[in-house]
Amino acid sequence: MMQITVEVSEELGQQLQQFQDRLQEIVERGLKELLSEQSGNFLDEKQIIGLLASQPTPEQILAIRPSPEFQARVSDLLAQSKAGTLSAKGEAELERYLTIEHLVRMAKAHTFEQLRQNP
Repeated sequence: MMQITVEVSEELGQQLQQFQDRLQEIVERGLKELLSEQSGNFLDEKQIIGLLASQPTPEQILAIRPSPEFQARVSDLLAQSKAGTLSAKGEAELERYLTIEHLVRMAKAHTFEQLRQNP
């Protein structure tokens, strides 16, 4: 076991006090998140659906990140919708993307709850 000392702000220190018994878990989760971001673990629509359907591990669920292209397309469709220029085809595409986003959020929320109950 290795010991590391970290200085944090007063506010963060107060927040962390309630989780003193879970500090290692907090650091591990944060590190996984950062490593996932660094690895460029971005997925497109089909990859996200495939991953969700494959009975992924909690780590795989928490690492799901839409690709920049996917995010840009959703932003474009949302802008068209707001401007009132979205076609019926675009509306169906946006609805599909929003459903995927909802499923990913639900999967992550469920995973966080599972990890909270069974650290």
